[in-house]
Amino acid sequence: MKNILVTNDDGVLAPGLLALVQEMRNIGKVTILAPDRNWSGSGHVKTLDRALRLREFHLEDGTQAFASDGAPSDCVALATLGYFKEKFDLVVSGINVGANLGHDVTYSGTVTAAMEAVIAGIPSVAVSLEVPEGHAGPIDFLPAAYAAGIAVRNVIAHGLPMDTLLNVNVPFLKLDEIHGFRITRQGLRVYHSRLDERTDPRGRPYYWIGGDAPTGVPESGTDVGALESGFVSVTPIQLDLTAYRAISDLNTWNWHSQPYELSLLTNSAVAAEK
Repeated sequence: MKNILVTNDDGVLAPGLLALVQEMRNIGKVTILAPDRNWSGSGHVKTLDRALRLREFHLEDGTQAFASDGAPSDCVALATLGYFKEKFDLVVSGINVGANLGHDVTYSGTVTAAMEAVIAGIPSVAVSLEVPEGHAGPIDFLPAAYAAGIAVRNVIAHGLPMDTLLNVNVPFLKLDEIHGFRITRQGLRVYHSRLDERTDPRGRPYYWIGGDAPTGVPESGTDVGALESGFVSVTPIQLDLTAYRAISDLNTWNWHSQPYELSLLTNSAVAAEK
């Protein structure tokens, strides 16, 4: 039986985590360690300047869970570095409320928790559900949980390349309305951020980063395009961020002698010391 660690970035009591846990129980033994609050948009965090504390919780169905006051990636680090004595075969992060497409993966606590697992040498899957902006009604996580189950079973059956995770995004549709799965590349996410400058009651300025919800370019073959067409998007993501196509060009630059401006600065500094 596989040992599966489940985490998220919406908080240990989020309904998406419960749906994921219930699906993962059909596959293996499930252990839960997630943040004690919402960490959406936290990115890849490693807390080194303070102690981390853990508490025990129980999910709505009575399942035992543990929560940390650290970030999602901290939770994975705690779990894999020895808080639990058993070794994990797989880490699954989600189900996030909101898609994580394109450059979202650098912001997403859901995805970067999966990245922390990959750093620890453990295969991982991040699962997110596209939820329309402003949606106020109930959210059905069962289609996303079903998609997560298929993805995890495939990872167990086939494995993943070293330093690679799967980023799974599920359209906001009923299960019988989803057209299937597509293997995709990262698409282009378009952000509409703006900075609001305000003044507090004591006359001191403060700033709020806001703006409209991000959109995307629904190009064929991308995660954005797959969701737009009603498919589950499965994007393999690697931690190696090297821009290999730029290496040959960079090798033509002058790396062997100081540029003229740098030489002037160096000579000026030497003259000043004299």
